[in-house]
Amino acid sequence: MVEFAGWEMPLQYPTGINQEHLAVREACGLFDVSHMGKICVRGLQATEFLSYATLNDPAKLKVGAGQYSMLPNDRGGLIDDLYIYRQAEADYLVVCNAANSTAVWAHLQVLAAPYELELVDESMAWVLIAVQGPTSLLLLSRLVEGDLLAVKKNRTLPARLGEYPVTLARTGYTGEEGFEIFARPNDSVAIFKALIAAGAVPCGLGARDTLRLEAGFPLFGHEFAADTNPLCSDYAWVVKDKEFYGRAAMWDAPCRHWLVGLKLLQRGIARQGYHVTKGDRVVGWVTSGTISPLTRESIAMAWLEAPLSEQGTLLTVEVRGQQLPATVVKPPFYHPSVS
Repeated sequence: MVEFAGWEMPLQYPTGINQEHLAVREACGLFDVSHMGKICVRGLQATEFLSYATLNDPAKLKVGAGQYSMLPNDRGGLIDDLYIYRQAEADYLVVCNAANSTAVWAHLQVLAAPYELELVDESMAWVLIAVQGPTSLLLLSRLVEGDLLAVKKNRTLPARLGEYPVTLARTGYTGEEGFEIFARPNDSVAIFKALIAAGAVPCGLGARDTLRLEAGFPLFGHEFAADTNPLCSDYAWVVKDKEFYGRAAMWDAPCRHWLVGLKLLQRGIARQGYHVTKGDRVVGWVTSGTISPLTRESIAMAWLEAPLSEQGTLLTVEVRGQQLPATVVKPPFYHPSVS
């Protein structure tokens, strides 16, 4: 157990990070991610407000759908990345990272002042449990009424898990098939135990990080930060051509660095902050790195000088005083089962 953003969180269970990781890739893993921030935006101008406050376009969301988005600052970077669900015509749920929930809440309150809407911090009103892996849909189908096959990616479904009312979202952060379950706190222990009894393997923060990295998913505080421009990454698709807060600083900025994937060609772990070099020159920095529990390859993500970001470019990474050869690749590092 470790302290994380004011919560006590499992880094790993007795099975260990590698086994938890493989359980998600091969069968079904279970994560308690109730620490995520959850903010409701309701009112006549909720859509207009979120369109200005975030980078994706919430107006394109149908009721019962969700989208990946980002919260920009005024200097071309980010305050956080988010998931936004449209619960009703003028009712949205914004899910943000636990470590940034206070900053997200404060920023949204300031931006919301001119709009006709209500902001409600519901972070403590809901637990969030992620069920992920190629057998997750089959496992949940044994416990949940309704046709889960009919729920499309990024859609939600009100349901009952046993006797407990829940909302299922066909979303997740592992790259695998799966659902995230919004439930009432008083029901959470019973739901978690029922999922374990059905065969889901409990997983901690360690496996969550190796899984998202293997799938090529960014993590705020690593790949993205207050001074990194998402337009200079493969996540530029999130930034829609519309009016949004801080647009000029982001839209007009040149991409001097580009977010890339790296594979080390020798054994070693490229950790956050390690230098990426070309000859005797530092040309970038590692944002995340690990040994893939699935492929046993040394993988990483890094910000790299834009002219060197082409796939196949040979570089070196400084790992504990050694210069280890690496090559630029396009994430994901593994192509998961998700449809």
